[in-house]
Amino acid sequence: MAAAQSDRDLPSALCAEFLNFSAKDTASRWLVAPDLQQEVYRHLALYVPRIFCLGPSRGSSREEQREEQREELACQLLLLAPLEWLLLGEDPASGLALLQEKNLPSPLCGHVFKVGEPTYSCRECAADPTCVLCMQCFLGSVHKEHRYRMTTSGGGGFCDCGDAEAWKKGPYCNKHTPTESSRHSQEDPVAQLPADMVARSYSIFSIILKYAVDMLTWEQEDQLPEGLAPPEKEDTFYCMLFNDEVHTYEQVIYTLQKAVNCSQKEAVSFATTVDRDGRKSVRYGDFQFCEQAKSVIVRNTSRQSKPLRVQVMHSSVVAHQCFALKALCWLGQVIQYSDGLRRILCQVGLQRGPGGENSSLVDQLMLNDSKMWKGARNIYHQLLMNSLLMDLKYKKIFAIQFAKNYRRLQTDFMEDDHERVVSVTSLSVQLFTVPTMARMLMVEENLMTTIIRTFVDHLRHRDLQGRFQFDRYTAQQAFKFGRVQSLIGDLKYVLISRPSEWSDQLRLKFLEGLDAFLELLKCMQGMDPVVRQVGQHIEMEPEWEAAFTLQMKLTHIISMIQEWCSTDEHVLIEAYRKCLSALSHCHSSLPDGEQPISLSLAGHHVETFRYQVSQDKVSIHLPVCRLLAGLHVLLSRTEVASRFPEQLPLGELSPPLLTELPLRCLVLCAQVHAGMWRRNGFSLINQIYYYHNVKCRVEMFDKDIIMLQAGASMMDPNHFLMIVLSRFELFHIFSSADCRKRYREANKDVVQQNNTLIEEMLHLIIMVVSERYVSGVGQVEPFDEVRREIIHQLSIRPMAHSELVKALPENGNKETGLERVIDTVASFKKPGVTGRGLYELRPEWNKHFNLYFHHYSRADQSKAEEAQRKLRRQHGEDTALPPPLPPPLCPLFGSLVNLLQCDVLLAVEGAVLQWAVEPSGGCWTESMLQRVLHLVGMALLEEQQQLENSSGDDDVTFNYICKITRPGEAPSTSGSVLALLESLQNAPHLEVHKDMITWILKMVANIKTMRERTASTSTVTISQRQGLEETVRDKDKAERKRKAEMARLRREKIMAQMSEMQKHFINENKELFQQSLEELEASTSAAAETSPPSLEESCLSQVCVGPRRVCGAERRQLVTCILCQEEQEVRGHGKAMVLAAFVQRSTVLSKNRQRSLPDPERHDPLFMHPDMSMGIHTASCGHIMHATCWQRYFEAVQLKEQRRQQRLRGHTSYDVENGEFLCPLCECLSNTVIPLLPHTHSPNPSVDHPSLEAWLRTTNQQIAVLHFSHRKQSGDVAEGEEPVVPEGFRIDFTPHNPFSSSINEMITTFSMSTYKVGLKVNPNEQDQRVPVLIWSSCAYTIQSIERLLMDEEKPLFGSLPCRQDDCLSSLARFSSACWTAAPLTTVHSHFIRLLSALVPDSQVENTPCILDIDMFHLLVYSVLSYSSVYSLDQSGRSGVDSAHLHLLYLITVAHMVQILLTSTTEEVCMDQDSGASEEEELTCKLYNTLRKHLGGVLPEVSSGWQLFHCVKVGILPLLRAAALFFHYLNSTAPPADLLVAGPGQWEALCSYLSLPSNLLQIYQSHHTLLEPLIHRWCCHPGVRQALQGGGVVVRFPRVSNRLIELPEDYSVLINQASSFTCPRSGGDKSRAPTLCLVCGSMLCSQSYCCQTEVDGDDVGACTAHTFTCGAGLGLFLRVRESQVLFVAGKTKGCFYPPPYLDDYGETDQGLKRGNPLHLCLDRYRKIQRLWRQHGVAEVIGHAQEANQTLVAIDWQHL
Repeated sequence: MAAAQSDRDLPSALCAEFLNFSAKDTASRWLVAPDLQQEVYRHLALYVPRIFCLGPSRGSSREEQREEQREELACQLLLLAPLEWLLLGEDPASGLALLQEKNLPSPLCGHVFKVGEPTYSCRECAADPTCVLCMQCFLGSVHKEHRYRMTTSGGGGFCDCGDAEAWKKGPYCNKHTPTESSRHSQEDPVAQLPADMVARSYSIFSIILKYAVDMLTWEQEDQLPEGLAPPEKEDTFYCMLFNDEVHTYEQVIYTLQKAVNCSQKEAVSFATTVDRDGRKSVRYGDFQFCEQAKSVIVRNTSRQSKPLRVQVMHSSVVAHQCFALKALCWLGQVIQYSDGLRRILCQVGLQRGPGGENSSLVDQLMLNDSKMWKGARNIYHQLLMNSLLMDLKYKKIFAIQFAKNYRRLQTDFMEDDHERVVSVTSLSVQLFTVPTMARMLMVEENLMTTIIRTFVDHLRHRDLQGRFQFDRYTAQQAFKFGRVQSLIGDLKYVLISRPSEWSDQLRLKFLEGLDAFLELLKCMQGMDPVVRQVGQHIEMEPEWEAAFTLQMKLTHIISMIQEWCSTDEHVLIEAYRKCLSALSHCHSSLPDGEQPISLSLAGHHVETFRYQVSQDKVSIHLPVCRLLAGLHVLLSRTEVASRFPEQLPLGELSPPLLTELPLRCLVLCAQVHAGMWRRNGFSLINQIYYYHNVKCRVEMFDKDIIMLQAGASMMDPNHFLMIVLSRFELFHIFSSADCRKRYREANKDVVQQNNTLIEEMLHLIIMVVSERYVSGVGQVEPFDEVRREIIHQLSIRPMAHSELVKALPENGNKETGLERVIDTVASFKKPGVTGRGLYELRPEWNKHFNLYFHHYSRADQSKAEEAQRKLRRQHGEDTALPPPLPPPLCPLFGSLVNLLQCDVLLAVEGAVLQWAVEPSGGCWTESMLQRVLHLVGMALLEEQQQLENSSGDDDVTFNYICKITRPGEAPSTSGSVLALLESLQNAPHLEVHKDMITWILKMVANIKTMRERTASTSTVTISQRQGLEETVRDKDKAERKRKAEMARLRREKIMAQMSEMQKHFINENKELFQQSLEELEASTSAAAETSPPSLEESCLSQVCVGPRRVCGAERRQLVTCILCQEEQEVRGHGKAMVLAAFVQRSTVLSKNRQRSLPDPERHDPLFMHPDMSMGIHTASCGHIMHATCWQRYFEAVQLKEQRRQQRLRGHTSYDVENGEFLCPLCECLSNTVIPLLPHTHSPNPSVDHPSLEAWLRTTNQQIAVLHFSHRKQSGDVAEGEEPVVPEGFRIDFTPHNPFSSSINEMITTFSMSTYKVGLKVNPNEQDQRVPVLIWSSCAYTIQSIERLLMDEEKPLFGSLPCRQDDCLSSLARFSSACWTAAPLTTVHSHFIRLLSALVPDSQVENTPCILDIDMFHLLVYSVLSYSSVYSLDQSGRSGVDSAHLHLLYLITVAHMVQILLTSTTEEVCMDQDSGASEEEELTCKLYNTLRKHLGGVLPEVSSGWQLFHCVKVGILPLLRAAALFFHYLNSTAPPADLLVAGPGQWEALCSYLSLPSNLLQIYQSHHTLLEPLIHRWCCHPGVRQALQGGGVVVRFPRVSNRLIELPEDYSVLINQASSFTCPRSGGDKSRAPTLCLVCGSMLCSQSYCCQTEVDGDDVGACTAHTFTCGAGLGLFLRVRESQVLFVAGKTKGCFYPPPYLDDYGETDQGLKRGNPLHLCLDRYRKIQRLWRQHGVAEVIGHAQEANQTLVAIDWQHL
C-alpha cells in the first residue's frame, strides 16, 4: 500500500499549486499557443490524474462526500476556470451574466424531468399523450382549466411547453409566450455573438467534445489517447464493477462481501451506487490485487447467467473518464447562457469527421451507446436534449442521422440488457412524435418501412408456412419480446397524428410502408392454429400469450393505419387493393382440394366446400381479413365505393371466401361455449376470452362481425345462411324434410351441444343484422357508438367512472370518448365516506336497451336482463324486452335487412316455434325461442320503419308480414309463423315470454293497419293505433291487478294460520315458556334501573366524589361468557370473568415527539410529564369470557401456532409469542384480558368527614409513621424520634385480600401485559413499577377519550359506544384494586412520593417541579394509591371518600397554578363591566401571589377577566377527565346536563365533582393552608428555569393533535416528493418517497440505503420512524402510489384507501388513471379519527385476516 501512502501526501503539494495557479494567465497563455489542442491536452494530462481518483473509495459516506467536494473545487479552479476565461475573454462571473442578458430566450421550455416528477398532459389540446408540461408551465397555461391527465415521470423526457406542434391550442404558458421582438428575429443566433468569441468557442467546443467522446468510447484499460499520457505513470489500478439488469441486489451484495471482504453495509452501499451510476470501483491497488477481486466476482456470478461485467482499469483512465463526464456537464451548463453557443455546439457535434458516413462526434456517441455505463449515458443524453433537441434546425439534422442509424441502434438495444430509459433509442419519442418531422423522415428516410422491417427481422420464429411460431414463453423470451415491442411504440409515434394534406411522395412511402406492414400481418394470419382434441385431454398447453401480446400491441397501429387511409381517397383505394391481394395470397396457401358440396334448403341451392371446425385446423388470428374489413367500412363511410366503383376491385371479391375465415372463428367460439373443446385445456379458453376482451375486440371480434356483414350484403341472404348453418354443423337438423318434428337423438350430450349451437347461430344472425353502430355500416357517428356502449354497461348496474373506462376501448391517444357522452345518458351520484361515485342510466334511455348487445358476456347479459325486467316491473310495465329501433344502414350494407325476410331464416324460425308448441324431451330451449322472438321483432320494426318513411306502396321492398302469414309448404302442413305465435301466446310453460309475444302480435296488427291505410290511402289516425295498444294494455293491467290481489289474500290467510298455531303451541308448553317470560320481565326492569334517573332522584344533585357521593343501587352484575354461554354474577370471590383487551403504547396525545423513548430498565414512570410524550392505551371489543374458558382458548391458539410453524413458516395476523390473539367472537386483535370486578360500595354515612386541614394533619402523621417503619426495617433509626401514631392506625395490620385466587391470577395477567407493553421488558412481578403502569394506562385512556369527545363535540356521558364504556368501567375498577396484588410498602412509598409533589415532605428527595407533572395522572395515581394507606386505619372514623375529595381539591389548585404560570396572556382591551366579579378578583390575587414568589419572571397582567378566562378554559379538560374517572370508579350516574352537549356544562361538572362553581373559592377558603404550599411550589428551581426558556413549556389547555395538513391538490405533494432526495445516498432521488401523516417527515422508503437497525433487525426508514414518532405505529402516505399505509411494529401493516379522490369520487391507487386528484376532507377526517381512537392496529388486524397476501409482505423493510 506504499503507492496509496504517497498518494495521500499529494494534496499538500496540490494545495501549493492551487494557491499559485491563475486561470486567467493560463487562458492568456493558451490564447497565443500555436496548437491549442496540444496545450489543453498537456494541461489535462498533468492535472486530471492529480485531482480525480486518488485512492480507494472509503466506506463512510461522510468521507466520500468530503472527497467529492474537494474534487469539485479542484476541477472548477484548475480545469474549468481556464476554459471559461478563454471562451469569454473576461472574468467568467461577469462574462456569463452578460451573455445571458443579451440572449433572447427560446420559447421552448425544455425542462428535463426528474424521476417521479409530476407531468401534465391536456386531454383536449395535446397532439398525443406524449406531449406533457412540467408543473410550473402547467400552472401558468390555459390547460389547467381543461380536462387533463397527471402522471409521474419515469425521468428523462422534457417539457413540451413552447412547441407549437405539440398542442392544438395554448402551446405557450405565461412564462414562455414569445415576445414580439423574438418573433421577428428568426436570424442565426450565432450572429449575435462577437466574431472572436465565435472562433474561440468553435475551437474550445471541438477540443472538449472530442476529448469527452474519445474518453467515453475508449476501450483500452491501461493506455490513454495520444497527448494525454501522464508525465509519470504509477502502478495504481481500480477494479471497476459495472451494472447489469440480470443480477439481483442480493447476488451482488453477497458476491462483493466475498470478493473484497467488506461488511454488509459497505456492500449495500457499493451495490446501490452501481445500480444508480452504472459502475463503481470496489478495490484500489496494484494490478495483481485488483485482478484477484475480479476473478472472484466473475467466478461467483457466472453460474446461472452471464457473469457481472468487471474491468481492471488504470487509475489515470478512470480519472480522465470522470473528467470527461464533468466536461460534458460543463458544456451543457455553458450553452444554457446563450442560444448562439448552443448552435455552435450543435454544429461541432454534427460536423462530419474525416471518416465520412457516421463519423460526427454525436454519431460516435450514439453508435457506442450500448457499450457505455449508465451514468455516462445519462449525462450525454442530457447534453443532447439541452443542445440538439432545443435547436429546431439541428433537431432535424439529428433526426435524419437517428433515422439513418435506426436499425443499427435498435439491434444494439436488443443485445444490451439495460432498460430503455437509459438507451439512446428512447430519444425516438422526442423526434418521431413531432408530426412534421415524422413525415419528413417517412419521405426522406423511409422510416415507416425501416421500423416495420427491423421489427419483422427480430421476430425470427416461423413455421413452414412462414407464420410466426413462438416458443414457450420463458422469462428470457418475454424479455427479448419486450425489447422488440419498443419498435411498435416507435411506429405508433410516427402514425399517431394523421396528415391533413398528402404529397405524392408521402402517398408513395406510406403505401410502401403498408406493404411492409401487410407482410407482417401475413406472418400473423393463421398463427397458433388449433385442432379439436377428441378422446384424451391435451398433454401440454400450447403457447398462446406471445401471439396475443403481439396482437394487443398492434391493435392501435392497425387502427391508425385505417385512419391514415381514411384521409385520402387515392391511398384508400390502393390500400384496399393491396390488402385484398394479400388476403387472396393467404387463401391460396390454405390447403386446397376440400371437396365441393352442394346444399339445398327451403327451395334454394348453394355451392360450397366441406369444412368442419370441429375436425380441421382453425386459427383465431386473422389480421389481414380484419384489416380488409376495416378498409371496406371506410369505403362505405367516405362514400368512395359509390363514387368510384370502377376503381375498386369489388368484382374480384368472392363473398363466400371473405366470410369463410371469420365465420370459422365465430363457430369456434360457439363450439367452445357448447363444451365441445373441453379437452383442449385453458389456453383455448384464454384465447377466446381475449378475442372478446375490450383490449383486442376492436380489431378482432368486431371486425369479424363486420366482415360477415360485408359478405352477407354482397350475397343472396339464403345462400349466406345456408353456409352459416353448414359451418355451425347444424345443416342436417334444418334440412331434413321433417325438421319441424325435430329428429330424435339418442346421445344427450349431442342434443345439448346442438341446442347451444342453435342458440349461438341465432345470436350471430341477430348481431349481423342489428350491429349497425359502426360509422360506415350504419348511418351513425362515432359519438353514437360510445353512447350505446355506455347505455348497455349501465343497464347491467350503476358503475363507477373507472369501470366504464375499462369497459370501453381506448384509441391510440388513450381516449375512450366517454366524457363527451356520459352526461347526456347518465346522472352521477357522489360517494359518501367510503365507496365511490356511481353513474346511473337516465330512465329515458332504457328504451335503447338491446338484450343481444354484441359486447355482453353471458354473465353480463343475464344480469342486464334481470335488471331491466326488475325495472319494468317497478314501473308497472310489462316485462317484454323488445329490440330497439335500429339506425338505417349505409347503402353499401343496405341489403343486410333482407336476411330477416329470407326463406331459410323463416324456415329456421318456423322449426323452432314448432318445437316450442310441442315441447318434447329437451330438444329445444327457451333461449332459442327468445332469440327467434327477437329476430321476428327486428323484422317487424324494419317493416314499420320502411312503411313510415315511404311515400307510396311501391318502394316498400320489405314485406315480412305476408311471409309469416303463409302456411308452411307441404309435406309439413303446419301453420304459418304467425299462427304458431298465436298458439304460443297462452302456452302455460312460456309465461316468461308471454309479454314479448303479445308485443309482436300488437306490432303485426299495427303494420296491417298501416298497410291497409297506404293501400286505401285513407288516413287512419295514429290515435286509433294507440287506442288499440291501450285497450290491450288496459286488459293486461287489469289481469295483473287481479292476480296481485289474489296473491295478497292468500298470504294473509297463511299468516293467520301460522300465528294461530304458535299460540296453540305456547299454551301446550306453558311451563317451558314461564321461565323465559320471567327473565324477560327481569331484564326489562333491570333496563329501567339503568335508565337515566327519574326526576325525584335528579333533584338531589348527582355527586361522584367525596362524602356526598350518590352510589347507584347495589345492583348485581350478570354477564354471559361468549365461549360457554353460561351466565355468571361478577363477585369478588366468584369465578373470574375477563374482558378481551388490547394494550398498546401511544403517542397520540404527545406534545413532544423529539423526546427519545425511555430506557426501560431505569425509567421511573411515577410522574407523567405534561407533554405526554408516550402513554399506554387500553381498548377492548367488549366481549366477556370466563377466565378458565379464555385460558383454554388461548392455549389452543398457542398449540395451533406451534403446529403451523412446523408446517409452514408464514406469519399470522397476530403474534402469539407476544400474547396476541383474536377475540373468539368478533376477531378483534387483543393481547390481554381485564378481570371484571364488582362495583364499589356506597359511602358509610356514620363516619365523620374531616376538613382539609385536619385530613392533611392526620395524613402527614400517618406518613411519618410509615417513614419511620421503613427506616426501622432498614435499620437506621436514631433514638427518641418515634413519631406520634394517629389513633387506630396500625402499621403491622395486613388487610385481607378481597378476591378469589382465580381473580388474583387474572389481576397478575393484566398487570404483566401492561408492564410488558409499557416498558418493552420481560415480565417481572416484583418490579415496583407494575401498579404505576396500570394506573398510567387508566389515566391515559381516560384522557384520550375525553379529548375525542371534546373534539367531536359530543356530550361527556352517554355518547360512548358500549365497548368503550365497558372498557373504562372495568379498567377504573381494576386499577383501584390492583394495589392488593403488590407489596404494601411499595404502594405506600408511591403514595408518599406522589403526595410530596403537592405537600412538600422533607424526607422525600428530588420531587419534580410542578410544571413537570401532568395533574390528571397525579390525581389518578394518588387516589388509587391512597387506598393502601387507608387500609391500615382501623379507627373506622374517617372515610376514604373525603380523602378523594381533598386530593381533588389540592390538585385543582395545583393545576390552576400551573395554568397561570404557563399562561401567555396578550393584553386585550375588551369593554369589561366596571365592577369585576369575585372570580376575577380572586384570580388576580392568586396571580399576584405567584408573581411575588417568582419575582419578575411572570409579566404583569391587569385584566382579571382574561386571567380567569385562561384558568377556566385551561382546567376544563382536567375536570372532564376527573368526572369520567370518578364516574367509573364509584359507579355514579351522571347528571342530566352532562348527557347532552350544550350550555350549563360548567356548573353541572363542578357540582358533580362537588367543587364550588367558582374554583378559586377553594384557594380563598383554605388560604392559610395553601399559601405555604404555593410558595414551596414556586420556589422549586425547575419552575424559574422552565419559565426562563429551559425546555418545552406545555400550555393549557393542550391543543388536540391532528394529522398533518395535506394540500388540496395532489400534484403539490408529488412535486414535493420529486424534489426530495434520499438523506443517505448523496443527493440521489428517492424511489419511494413516503410521507408520515403524524409529523410530516418525508422518508425514503423501501430502499437499502436508508435501512437502520432496531432491536437487532434491519428495518426500512418507515418502520424505524414509527418507533420514534408513533411508539411503533405509523400512518404513511406513499406519494408516488397514492396509497395510505398503516404499519404496526415490524411485521404488521395494511394498505388503506387514500383521502384523495378524482372528480368521479374514486381513489387512484398507483396513479394509473391519472385523473387530477383532490383532497376529500371527510375521508381524511375518518383516517384521523381512526388514529385518535387508537383503532389503527385493529384495522390492520382485520385487513390481514381478510387478505392473506398482506401477511406475506415484508413490512419491516418499508
